[in-house]
Amino acid sequence: MNILILEDDIALCRGIGLALAAYDRHFFLCHSLYEAKEEMKTSRPDAYILDINLPDGSGLAFCAELRAAGYTAPVLILTANDTELDMVAGLERGADDYVTKPFSLAVLQARMEALLRRYVIPIASVDTDGFLFDFEQMRFEKNGHAVELSKTEARLLQLLYSNKGQILTREQLLAHIWPDGSVYVYENALSVSVCRLRSKLEDKPSDPQFIKTIHGIGYKWAVSLGYMARNYW
Repeated sequence: MNILILEDDIALCRGIGLALAAYDRHFFLCHSLYEAKEEMKTSRPDAYILDINLPDGSGLAFCAELRAAGYTAPVLILTANDTELDMVAGLERGADDYVTKPFSLAVLQARMEALLRRYVIPIASVDTDGFLFDFEQMRFEKNGHAVELSKTEARLLQLLYSNKGQILTREQLLAHIWPDGSVYVYENALSVSVCRLRSKLEDKPSDPQFIKTIHGIGYKWAVSLGYMARNYW
């Protein structure tokens, strides 16, 4: 996962990066709008942390530009203004949340992690690697044969495939699949759902090709060599 941090205070920018550091997470540290826009020419971050007051413009304006260009990744705004009007303005420009300065890095970390847990790239349908996934019609096929998935299995599949190649922690999966907390009725619900999904989609569930376990962390949908070759070239 790539996160762009736009903050003109260099020490604070680095501190935010350290506070959010985690496995398979990378940061683009930018100290001006110019640097951020230059970075965007070659990168497409998965999340943004934007300061409002910058030496060459406003983080709010940049947020509005991102939304106008079709970027849907979560945006957290950093602001020294704590008036209700400023907060509303940030949300109206497309921000998902905000943190008011001064703030503790622990609070920022908690707010950002909450945003990342809720973020899912919406995918309506997929036709690849012998699979057909139609999440809107709840129609699934493997090698031309229908596969029956429960709503829970379909949500798990959509989340994994939407973030293919990326590791999703158990906590992220639990928050998306059972947002009302009902998972705690049965603590192994996620493991059972993964097992059932593998039994329906994998040729050899005991040695899965697609739904990979990342021990001690979570799961990911592995990117096939064919997919990598198509996108590389």
